[in-house]
Amino acid sequence: MNALKLSPVYFSALLMAAHFFRLGLDSIVVICICFPFLLLFKTKWAARIVQIMLFIGALEWTRFLYQMADERIKQGEPWVRLVIILGIAALFTGFSAFVFAIRSIKERYKL
Repeated sequence: MNALKLSPVYFSALLMAAHFFRLGLDSIVVICICFPFLLLFKTKWAARIVQIMLFIGALEWTRFLYQMADERIKQGEPWVRLVIILGIAALFTGFSAFVFAIRSIKERYKL
């Protein structure tokens, strides 16, 4: 059942991997795919590293959102849908770190 509760973490990692794959950053793609495997270790440090990676991912989505929106605005192209989609990706990735506040997850990782 914990695997289902951790599914936002897995999905966020895949979403970030797809983002970096699109940018051509293959080494970061590998990191994004591998960091959820840290959760196989039932330790506090593994959960904290995953949380930090998710927050960094949310910051990256936000940075990319501002960069792309700025380019679109300067070129006079539509930008609202871009902001909505990337904003949702940033929020989802950031809030995925809060699955570690669930009681059963806290107990598993001794948080």
